[in-house]
Amino acid sequence: MNDVVLTGDRPTGPLHLGHYFGSLANRVELQGRLPLYVLVADYQVITDRDVPGEIRRHTTGLVLDQLATGIDPARATIFQHSAIPELNQLLLPFLSLVSVAELGRNPTVKDEIAHSSQRAVSGLMFTYPVHQAADILFCKGTLVPVGKDQLPHLEVARLVARRFNERYGPVFPLPEAMMGAQPLLKGLDGGKMSKSRGNAIALSATEDETAALIRKARTDSERLITFDEERRPEVANLLTLGGLCLGRTPRELAEEIGDGGAATLKRVVTEAVNEFLRPIRKRRAELSEADARRVLAEGNERARERAARTLEEVRSAMGF
Repeated sequence: MNDVVLTGDRPTGPLHLGHYFGSLANRVELQGRLPLYVLVADYQVITDRDVPGEIRRHTTGLVLDQLATGIDPARATIFQHSAIPELNQLLLPFLSLVSVAELGRNPTVKDEIAHSSQRAVSGLMFTYPVHQAADILFCKGTLVPVGKDQLPHLEVARLVARRFNERYGPVFPLPEAMMGAQPLLKGLDGGKMSKSRGNAIALSATEDETAALIRKARTDSERLITFDEERRPEVANLLTLGGLCLGRTPRELAEEIGDGGAATLKRVVTEAVNEFLRPIRKRRAELSEADARRVLAEGNERARERAARTLEEVRSAMGF
């Protein structure tokens, strides 16, 4: 069986540099070599919040961000959860393959519940990993780019595939994790980089907005700039960001800045980020919401065709 890649994002805000270096650049490289499905996980927005927010605007913006970074809709299928009923219908038989206790033990679910903005935890939160299994298995996904925190979800997908095959016959491959090689970028405040925490540089941010964000980034009082992730994590994070944008190592950048201090560090990183994002911003400015809607419509049609074939296989194997 040929490899198929499944990846995606929740439309909760603009994509940022953490997304780019963590997964988007890898998607652009993969789309020329393997079938690539890129999910706009709009249904998953309501797993940990009471209302989805500006879901339509965020969905359009997410697609535009993807296209601006180089995702080619002729070589990748960009689609959204809510437009693929056949995919979501897989949730029912898949839920019969896992126990309540197994879902409750999932460490990623526990962490997401702890950080949820909901007044009460919904049943959807517990079924979230099984829904992700449907995302992966509907297209017979074999490779899933994930961070370490998402590995428990992937294990649920593997569990569902294995139990389905054992109970009803061989239908699904066992998906494997693709771990990113790039270092983890923290937010400009030193915490986890997040769309909702205001500590990330959006791909669609202007040059002035980027400069303002980097000016506010945490550093320390030492004038000599060195790369020391344990003792100077905030400085190390800025050096990592600048190095990624310049195609150089953080240590090389630190040696160049030397005793220039935090002001020089921030100036160098600001110039590096703005130069790196300039072509992405230019491509995004040339795209319209109509382009995003057209890409989604075409991708949704292809994804529905794939999901319908898989659902028919599942029904046949189960005897329906």
